[in-house]
Amino acid sequence: MRFLLTLWVVGYLCSFGSAFAGESLGRKYSSPVRIEESHLAGAHADAVRYNSSRRSIGKMYERHTALRLKDFRAIFHAHAGDSAHTGGTPEELLEAAHKTGLQVVFLSDHFRPPKDFMEGWRGMKNGVLFIPGSESNGFLVHPDASVFDAMRGPKEELIAAVNAGTGMLFLSHVEEKVDWDLDGVTGMEIYNRHFDAMDDEEILMFLVMAMTRAGEAERLEGLRAKYPDELFAAQHDYPHVYMEKWDAETLTRRVAGVGANDCHHNNVLILKMKDADTAIVGTNIDDDDEMRELPVKSFPGLKEIMAGHGAGDILARLDLDPYPIAIGNVSTHILGTKLNEAAIRESVAEGHAYVSHDWMCDPRGFLAWLESVDGETVAILGDEVEFEKGYVLKAAFPVECQVRVLRNGEVVEEATTADFEYTVTEKGVYRVEGWLSVDDEDRSWIYANPIYIR
Repeated sequence: MRFLLTLWVVGYLCSFGSAFAGESLGRKYSSPVRIEESHLAGAHADAVRYNSSRRSIGKMYERHTALRLKDFRAIFHAHAGDSAHTGGTPEELLEAAHKTGLQVVFLSDHFRPPKDFMEGWRGMKNGVLFIPGSESNGFLVHPDASVFDAMRGPKEELIAAVNAGTGMLFLSHVEEKVDWDLDGVTGMEIYNRHFDAMDDEEILMFLVMAMTRAGEAERLEGLRAKYPDELFAAQHDYPHVYMEKWDAETLTRRVAGVGANDCHHNNVLILKMKDADTAIVGTNIDDDDEMRELPVKSFPGLKEIMAGHGAGDILARLDLDPYPIAIGNVSTHILGTKLNEAAIRESVAEGHAYVSHDWMCDPRGFLAWLESVDGETVAILGDEVEFEKGYVLKAAFPVECQVRVLRNGEVVEEATTADFEYTVTEKGVYRVEGWLSVDDEDRSWIYANPIYIR
């Protein structure tokens, strides 16, 4: 994901105001307000509080162990060294995985013939499992073997080729494809960081404007160093468009939901001096001639910033999306048995996964399951079962949170608890969400794959 400065930033800079970008469930503050130091500090304090009050991971894993499940932290839609608009490398991503405890990386290389994306990193790399794939034709594709010859053909041919064996496809950038059918598709993104960014342009304009004022770049860098997760998450909204599509599709089929990091490490804002009268602004993936010019006469604060500098000097740099921060922003937790490609693919295809904004609170230990009248576990998230009287939907969270249960896309129960129970009285597609109060805002935290009761 990139901020697309080269397309439109200057046209908006002079018209920027304090208008609210739009309302979203739980949101009280605009993104520029969210990045005020007091609000960043408030969000950080809440995240620290939640993580320090988590229930024992060992205790929470007792049910996982009984069901022979392990929680593997993964990311989907990861870009590294795959295109001109990607700033990060596979080696950098691997280092970030080690720092964050990430265990599985589903790569999403852009298709660049004659290179075959299936020839990229695959298998275990220093304890991290890499699974090759591509972002192409509207999907994240993860075939078993090369589908190079089908990549340029009709969509139907690509779907058929990828589906051979244990190959998987996920609808990507759903906001652009709400009317696409999912025939032959494993699942879809249920959150994508890119959509939050593109739906909230005011924060970028705010940051660029601030960088043109003396002392502001240093202040922002200080905030970024102190509150990196909270700053990057300022654009976070509940993914209405994605959830509405998901809820509609799951009425008639099982659709595995995954989170899309869409990480490239390309959100590094750079302000450079062009000459005595002009600065240029862009990102770490832009050449100088791709950056946008900022004349000193229109941005008088630049004169002080440029004092003592020469042409080509970097005046300010703000790294918003290093891989560790992107990983913490959203992860997909896969519930499986073993850390190998075959087992992970099987778990994902079954929908045995949940998506989480881990920076708010480590979600490990979360589980949603269905019990029969005699207390037997008959299904976990992603499973499909026939309706029987006496079913109880249960969910366990590591901290007390606001729990929402949706049936066929409609909220049927809400509660504030760490241990949730709901008596199921009718057929339907039931999914669980967990929300946390962060800086006096309700923010969505966990999105579980549904249990299908037919």
